[in-house]
Amino acid sequence: MTIKRLAIYCGALQGKDPDYMVEAEKVGEWLAAHQIELVYGGGQHGLMGAVARGVLANGGVVHSILTQELYDRGVALPGVTDRQIVANMDLRKEKMMTLADGMIAFPGGLGTLEEISQAASWVTIGDNAKPVAVYNYRGYYDNLKKQLVTMNQAGFLEDQYLREIYFSSNLDEILRFMEDYQAPAHRTYDK
Repeated sequence: MTIKRLAIYCGALQGKDPDYMVEAEKVGEWLAAHQIELVYGGGQHGLMGAVARGVLANGGVVHSILTQELYDRGVALPGVTDRQIVANMDLRKEKMMTLADGMIAFPGGLGTLEEISQAASWVTIGDNAKPVAVYNYRGYYDNLKKQLVTMNQAGFLEDQYLREIYFSSNLDEILRFMEDYQAPAHRTYDK
C-alpha cells in the first residue's frame, strides 16, 4: 500500500513537557521529508498546530478538517494548503479517515483517544480497511497497549485485531507497517 496522506490525531494542548511540542514539529518535518500529506483537525494550538507547522515549514501539504464551531472560535491555523469546514465532529472524523491512507495517534487527550479508538474499532466491523498506528513517544501509550492486551486476554478483542493496532516510537517502522498492511476480515458472529 502506498501511503500518500496520514491522519495525525494529537492534542490541541501542548502538554506540560515542552519536548512534546518539539517532537510534534519533528513529526511534521518527517511527513514533509517523506512527501506524505498531513490530514488533521485544523487547529493552530498545541501539538496539532506544531505538527502542521512542521509540515508547512518544510514545504509539505496540510489538509485541515475543522468544524464550523471551532472555525468560528478562531481555532484555525492560517496558511494550510486545503481547509474544509464540516458541520460537526462526527463528520470531521469521517472526512479525515476518508482522506487519509492511514491513521496515527500522537500524544493527546480524550479527543485523540476517541479518534484512534474509532479508527481501530471500525477495522473490526469492516468499515475501515486502513492501517492504524500509535506513535508511542516516550512510552505515552504504554498503558493503552496493556489495556488492549487485557481486552484480548479477557476475550473481548480477537488476536487479529490486537495485532492490527501497531505501537512504535519510530515513524519509519510505522510507515513500513502501513505500507505492508492488509486489513483483516471483519468480525463475524454466530447466528
